[in-house]
Amino acid sequence: MSEQVREMFASIARRYDAANEVLSLGVHRGWRRAAVHLSGARSGQRVLDCATGTGDLALAFKRAVGPGGEVVGTDFCAEMLEAAPRKARRAGLEVRFEVADVLALPYPDASFDVASIAFGIRNVDDPVRCLREMARVVRPGGRVVVLEFGQPRGPFGALFRVYSRQVMPAIGGLLTGNRAAYEYLPRTAAAFPAGERFVALMAESQAFSSAEAHPLTFGTAYVYRGVK
Repeated sequence: MSEQVREMFASIARRYDAANEVLSLGVHRGWRRAAVHLSGARSGQRVLDCATGTGDLALAFKRAVGPGGEVVGTDFCAEMLEAAPRKARRAGLEVRFEVADVLALPYPDASFDVASIAFGIRNVDDPVRCLREMARVVRPGGRVVVLEFGQPRGPFGALFRVYSRQVMPAIGGLLTGNRAAYEYLPRTAAAFPAGERFVALMAESQAFSSAEAHPLTFGTAYVYRGVK
């Protein structure tokens, strides 16, 4: 599955940011701010952002850790990373971007204060192994933060399902030329464990002393935080 996912993201990389802004109605910016806040990242710390894509969450973390901190953004799709350094330069922020697989990170044990992944863990072949690998590179007492879609319930959930199954593929396909990608992404989000079910995956990894879920926008997304 990993190679198919990599090729899919490579095909939409050039138009990914524009599509993301339109499809999320800008809400994704608030979700990233929540992830950074809940991570507890502070000045001078080291952060690893996995599946960083075009680098938005990595840049948000860099603003939090300041000039004395360090942020590394990684992705296994080189095409997705192409825009990230340009974004960092425009923002006047120094962030290092590298191609790396979150299932086999090329960093020593306990070398970061925070490791994060946004809207990427549902696309890996083994989410539990991903959690363990992210925890490996975080120091004791450090945090692993996961931002991922949920499955909202009630009237809002019904509206969200119509939007994700019908509107997103149509608009995403129009903006990127790859409708199939925007059929795949909502489908995997709907099937992926959310809320307490994802917290159970974190417990299964046996990598954390504590784990918790924080719902955003009526459960449309969650920030999960695990303390090593």
